[in-house]
Amino acid sequence: MIRTGSDNWNDDAIEGAHDPLTSRRQPRSKPLDPTEQALRHLATRAVGLTGADIERIVREARLKARREKRSMTYDDLEAGIRGHRPPVPYDVRWRYAIHESGHAVVHHALRLGAIRELTIDTKDGGHNSLTFANGGSENEEWYGRILAMLLAGRAAELILFKSVSAGSGGGENSDLARATRIALDMEQALGFGGRHPLLYLDHREPTGILSRDADLAGRVHRRLEFAQARATQIILEHRATFDRLVRELFDAQALDGDAAVEILSASR
Repeated sequence: MIRTGSDNWNDDAIEGAHDPLTSRRQPRSKPLDPTEQALRHLATRAVGLTGADIERIVREARLKARREKRSMTYDDLEAGIRGHRPPVPYDVRWRYAIHESGHAVVHHALRLGAIRELTIDTKDGGHNSLTFANGGSENEEWYGRILAMLLAGRAAELILFKSVSAGSGGGENSDLARATRIALDMEQALGFGGRHPLLYLDHREPTGILSRDADLAGRVHRRLEFAQARATQIILEHRATFDRLVRELFDAQALDGDAAVEILSASR
């Protein structure tokens, strides 16, 4: 699993990007029972916590239940997890929900793979776990879809707030950093470039080459602009679904893959 994201949003991708087996949808043999559903929800809520954190939460929940002379419950564990999170201001939580919902809507609309979880309740802010399955068709269109997904969080913020936060950037694993690397590869290493597409031009560090070559930087930036515009259009086309996902994620603070896909599939 390759982690992407930024200081505020960590987008977990990508499992099986080059594995054709991951593109084959495996039907679920039976629905999850309530216990498994509860455990999955708790696991989603606990994203970002360490093993020691979880052990402490369980121990404290068990002690609380014992003092009250009852069995430990799901609510005890969920309250314990929430108690280990710093309070997030109301407006910031809305922005997290909008950003992550943008990623999810575009990822689902472009049929890039499975959604495993969405949460705005990690210590670093928002987070999603997505899988990408291309079935071996790594063409220019497929990479363009990935760019649109990576820039969808930023696009969603622009739609709702008419401005963006620094959540898309700020680090080498951020949305912008990852999208820039992919767009640069498309121009220089993957055979999709506007100039000399037959050349393979390796690069170790994007900042240096893009800072020195204004023409290349312009071509890379145009790819990113197109991807952000595409993400914006997709979100607007699925606005009702997007709005519902934002509200549900804001209220629940964490959605497992089944819950997220149920919302995303309602309009199909």
